[in-house]
Amino acid sequence: MKNFNLFLLMSIFVLAGCWSGTKKSGGNSLTDKKPVESVVCCEKGPLNQLTDAEKAQGWQLLFDGTTSEGWRGYNKTNFPAAWVVEDGTLRCRGEASRGEAGKADGGDLIYSKRLFSDFDLRLEWKISEAGNSGIFYLAKEVAGWPIYKSGLEMQILDNEKHPDSFRGKDGNRKAGSLYDLIPAKPQNARPVGEWNSIEIVCYHGKVVHRQNGAVVLEYELWTPEWNSLVSSSKFPGMNPDWANIAKEGVIGLQDHGNDVWFRNIKIRVL
Repeated sequence: MKNFNLFLLMSIFVLAGCWSGTKKSGGNSLTDKKPVESVVCCEKGPLNQLTDAEKAQGWQLLFDGTTSEGWRGYNKTNFPAAWVVEDGTLRCRGEASRGEAGKADGGDLIYSKRLFSDFDLRLEWKISEAGNSGIFYLAKEVAGWPIYKSGLEMQILDNEKHPDSFRGKDGNRKAGSLYDLIPAKPQNARPVGEWNSIEIVCYHGKVVHRQNGAVVLEYELWTPEWNSLVSSSKFPGMNPDWANIAKEGVIGLQDHGNDVWFRNIKIRVL
């Protein structure tokens, strides 16, 4: 336990002490340093399991690879039929999601067992040709709202064929980006059909996205710079208070009407 406490303290020190705003900042930026425990695509060994070391460090699985335990539809009580547990993955079946009008049972998924505020989230994703999806965090569940009206989204995309790749500003709708806000740089998403690893670290409003082992963006919530960034995006038109992101919220996986697969979903509370 003593070693774990020291490890956790050092991880938080690196994340908080080396922070200097966004990627555009100077030499103390996390992007100038070797990532702590950086994710390598893709994990070796048994899928959807924790090692003894991960268990000792406080990691928990959000998906066991065989059941939908802990997951349900956003603003729903059930696990939508468009989502299936298949070959050790959580898969959204795009055709089933789109379905016949009035009969499709799709929608975004959320992990429903608890809310998260300060965390290190890791998982792997794979997208279909011309596909689109996303990972939501710090999102609120509000009756009558879609999840994107309250939550932050790390974009998942086929950068080659989906039109969103050419929309937005400076590539801020490509894979790994904070959707419609901050582009992922470098843009290192793997081709359609290949697995990508991601890591989202959130600590006291300071957020880092890592994709395939590299820091691709970092930012800080609830600051004048954040408010200015949001004001020029699409979000105020959906929700005038969108910039006031909740300090804790749900983790979600997006159904955008395309096939997408997720696995090795794990989280550590910081």
